[in-house]
Amino acid sequence: MKAISSNDWEAVAALMQSSASILETAGAQIIICPDNTIHQAFEKIPKQGDTIWLHIAEEVAKEAQKQSYTKVGILGTKYLMEGPVYPQVLEKFEIRYEIPSAENRIRINTFIFDELVNGVFLNETRLFFEDQINKLKEQGCDAVVLGCTEIPLIVNPETAVLSTLDSTRILARAALLAALHDEK
Repeated sequence: MKAISSNDWEAVAALMQSSASILETAGAQIIICPDNTIHQAFEKIPKQGDTIWLHIAEEVAKEAQKQSYTKVGILGTKYLMEGPVYPQVLEKFEIRYEIPSAENRIRINTFIFDELVNGVFLNETRLFFEDQINKLKEQGCDAVVLGCTEIPLIVNPETAVLSTLDSTRILARAALLAALHDEK
């Protein structure tokens, strides 16, 4: 988090590369990272050999396109909502996007780091996330990206007013399919 807070994406990339090297040495053929925010450093990582690297936002965009979504809301850490990870990828897929207001991005970030990552799930926080999804719907979104591993723990796709794109599950499915394809 120190590197992210100080906008040192080279250090984040070095950490990701170091972790990937350990996994590759252990025999991994597919590399994934379920953390949306650090994908901001994804392009800074030198990729070598035959290892497959899956990008979480690309997998989400593929799923959104498959479902014919044309405008998605993005929920996640402040760094993710304000960063280039999803905008750059969604643009390639010709999918528009919205993010919550600056004030609400700060509140979402606080809820993530002060509550959700610590296993605290308050009803008022759940209601706040529901309200944000309602606002994204009012802005013309037809789906919402749950771009933080912990958000699906508090947002129920069955009761959400928008279809949810759970980035963690989408990435896990993509990795499984890539692994099964690689086996053939």
